[in-house]
Amino acid sequence: MDWSKTKTIFIVVFMILNLFLITQYIEKKKVNEFETYSEASIEERLKENDIRYVTLPKQVSTEQYLSAKSKEFTKEDVKKLKHQDITVNGQQIVSNLEKTFILGEELNADTLDAYVKEMVLYGEEYAFWKIDEQQNAIIYYQKYNEKMIYNSEQSKLILYLNDNREIISYEQTYSNLEEVERVNEEDVLPAIKVLEILYQKGELPAKSEITSIELGYYNLISLSSANILAPTWHVVLNDEKDLFIYATDGQIITETIEEQHE
Repeated sequence: MDWSKTKTIFIVVFMILNLFLITQYIEKKKVNEFETYSEASIEERLKENDIRYVTLPKQVSTEQYLSAKSKEFTKEDVKKLKHQDITVNGQQIVSNLEKTFILGEELNADTLDAYVKEMVLYGEEYAFWKIDEQQNAIIYYQKYNEKMIYNSEQSKLILYLNDNREIISYEQTYSNLEEVERVNEEDVLPAIKVLEILYQKGELPAKSEITSIELGYYNLISLSSANILAPTWHVVLNDEKDLFIYATDGQIITETIEEQHE
């Protein structure tokens, strides 16, 4: 037996085997790196893109769709409202104030809320939404279980201003939430999952900040007999852009509230 040749054959075989194993290792490492990237948590991806966010709300396991009826106002309902010239139009109150309320240059939310509670029927059930520069008005929406009802013309308070930033009149609609019907209970997506969906859909640009995220309801369907309200996440981006996503199926609401009511 020629040991020299045998030794050479063994060396070549081992080299080929080692080359194969190294190749396999490199390929496996590439796959693992890809899987690691693919499975990177949404927290890591947001951090990589310098997307910051507030402390997320605690997980809510389930929520129900609501069916709410609009209130038909009567003259008896508004008797206790003082210093107002009031017209009742079925499901709407129109009020012209005998004495204006001065906002001043800076809006004081607590003072304004106190004013609404005092001057408006069921005023404690409404919450500030936004200032509408086009209408020169302040918008409030009703709340249900401390959750705001967005996009509802039947649960809305509009405070109209004059050029001196004084409230001079208001229009009000109201849903009777004491008689609300709860239907179709479903699981609610956690807040972090909502951010993941918005990120994947390109709604969260790099270096942006999520300044608010809270659970509310969105007016899904308006009927003559009732309004259907869907559990909805409201996300505020950079303190200026409102994003809405249905809390049960993760569908992003593409139209803004203003566009739906034009």
